[in-house]
Amino acid sequence: MFSRYKKPQGAPVKTSEAVAQPKPTPAPEPKADNVTKLRRAVTEAAAAPVTADKDRKRKEKLQEIKVELHRRLLDDLNLSALEHATEKELRAEISAITTEALADMSIVLNTADRLAMADELYDEVMGLGPLEPLLKDDTVSDILVNGPQQVFVERGGKLTLTDTTFKDEKHLLRIIDKIVSAVGRRVDESNPYVDARLQDGSRFNAMVPPVAVDGSLVSIRKFKKDKLAIDDLVRFGAFTEEMAAYLQAACSTRLNVIVSGGTGSGKTTTLNALSSFIANDERILTIEDTAELQLQQLHVGRMESRPPNVEGKGAVTQRDCLRNALRMRPDRIIVGETRGEEVIDMLQAMNTGHDGSMTTIHANSARDGISRLENMVAMAGIDMPIKAVRSQIASAVNLIVQASRLQDGSRRMTSITEITGMEGDVISMQEIFRYERLGLEPNGKIIGRFTATGVRSHYSDRFKQWGFDLPASIYEPVQG
Repeated sequence: MFSRYKKPQGAPVKTSEAVAQPKPTPAPEPKADNVTKLRRAVTEAAAAPVTADKDRKRKEKLQEIKVELHRRLLDDLNLSALEHATEKELRAEISAITTEALADMSIVLNTADRLAMADELYDEVMGLGPLEPLLKDDTVSDILVNGPQQVFVERGGKLTLTDTTFKDEKHLLRIIDKIVSAVGRRVDESNPYVDARLQDGSRFNAMVPPVAVDGSLVSIRKFKKDKLAIDDLVRFGAFTEEMAAYLQAACSTRLNVIVSGGTGSGKTTTLNALSSFIANDERILTIEDTAELQLQQLHVGRMESRPPNVEGKGAVTQRDCLRNALRMRPDRIIVGETRGEEVIDMLQAMNTGHDGSMTTIHANSARDGISRLENMVAMAGIDMPIKAVRSQIASAVNLIVQASRLQDGSRRMTSITEITGMEGDVISMQEIFRYERLGLEPNGKIIGRFTATGVRSHYSDRFKQWGFDLPASIYEPVQG
C-alpha cells in the first residue's frame, strides 16, 4: 500500500492482504464505547425493514461511521505528503485505511456503501465534503445551504431540496472555514459573514451564527465553464435574432450599456454575451467584486476588489479599481456590478471618452434602473441637484437592457430601452423591444412572445455611419 502517505508509526504498516484477513477483536480503547455503538447501529440498520424512517436512521448511522473514519484518516494520513500524491494513489490509500478501520471496528458494509463511503471521505479530505458532488454536477447553477440539514440546488431556474446533509453545525462550519482560509479570510462570531471565490471561480457567500439564527447560511453561485454566446441565447429563447442584430449594432457602435435585472436573472450571462460584439483591437478593463466575466478578446485587463483584512485594513474597493483604470488607457471599461459610490466614476468614465462601457445593476425595470442610479449617486454623498444628476445619467447611459427570471424559471430579455435625453427635469426614454406574456400552460410554463414596439431607434443614424444599416422591418411589431 502507499505507506509513504501514512504518518510514521512504531509498528510496520499493514499491507492490503493483511487488512483483508480476519483478525481478533482489538483490546478496548478510549473510543471503544463509540465503536460498539456504531457496530450495533449498523447491525440493527441492516436487519430492520427499509422504511422512510429506517432509511433516515440508517443514513444518520452511516454519517456517524464516516465521522469516525474521517477522524482516523486525519490520524493516519501524512497530510504534508498528500500534496505530491496523485488522485488515484490517494483514493487507494483512503480505501485501504477505511477497510482497515472498518475491520478494527468489526463493521461490515456492503460494496455500494463502502465505495460511497470512500468517495465521501476523499471529498472530506481533499474537497468540500458533502458539497463536492453538487459542485461537480453541471446541471446545478446555485447551491443554497440553510443549516446542516437543508441543502437546496437550482436547476433550470427551479429550486429543489436535495438529500445532501452535514453531520451537524460543526461539520458545516469546518467546510466553511476550509473555503475561506484557502483565500486568506476568516469567519467567526466577530466577523460572521464572508465573500470568497472558490478555486473553480464559483462565487461563495457565508453567514454564520449568531447572525444566522438556525445554522450557517451558505450560497454558492457556480462558475460556468462554457460561456454562452449570442447564438446560444437566441436558441434558448432568451431573445430573438432581430434583438441580437440590434444589440450587435449598439455594442459595435460603442453605446454605453447597462444590463438591469434582479438576482439570478442572468445579468452576468447577458453582459458576457454582449461583450462578444467588442472588436479584438480594443483595450478592455474589467472590474468586479468576484471575477466572473469571461471575455474572449485578446486585450483584457481584469481587476478584482478586495475586502479589508482582520484588522480592518487593506481594502481595495471597486471605486479604487475604477479610478486606477481611468489612468490605464482603456477603450472600454466593464464593471461587473455597480452598487455603490463607484457609480460616480462609472458615469464620468462613460462621459469622458470611454464610449462602449458596460455594467450591471439590480433593478426591476429600465425606469427603476434610472432611479437606482440616482439613489446610488445620493448615497455616495455627492451634493448635486437632482436635475444635474439626471442630466449626468442621460448623457452617460445610452441603453438599458432588462433581464428577468420569470416564474417558470426561464430567463428572458424582457425589454430593450434607449435613453434619448432630457425633457425638463425628466429623463426621456423609449422602448424598442419588449417581451409580452400571453398566458400560462397547464404545466406552469409561461406563454409569451418578443415584439418590437414600432419605435425607430434614436441611434439609427449612428448605426448607419458605423456600417450597421438595420432594416426597418426589425422595428415592426408582431401582428395578431
